[in-house]
Amino acid sequence: VQLVESGGGLVQAGGSLRLSCAASGSIFTINAMAWYRQAPGKQRELVAAITTGGSTNYADSVKGRFTISRDNAKNTVYLLMNSLNPEDTAVYYCAAESSGAQYWGQGTQVTVSS
Repeated sequence: VQLVESGGGLVQAGGSLRLSCAASGSIFTINAMAWYRQAPGKQRELVAAITTGGSTNYADSVKGRFTISRDNAKNTVYLLMNSLNPEDTAVYYCAAESSGAQYWGQGTQVTVSS
């Protein structure tokens, strides 16, 4: 499974961004996909996840602001981020769980200016 993220960038506080993660390879084995983020000096944390059935869960810090979705026809998962604040600044990683293994994308930087 290969994952390629896109959509990061610099945005002002209160703004929005949409991240995309395109999956390729053995995509039929993917059980769930997720977005994680890692800020400087902090551990990587789960932001949002979505199963093949469409069930979602979110970190408390992003509930009501972020939305994870998937387009199965395009093998792509999205993360729509609204009402961004400087605390959301981090490298965002796409992840996929497949046959008990975890796969990661290369990450995309999101920077929110105050």
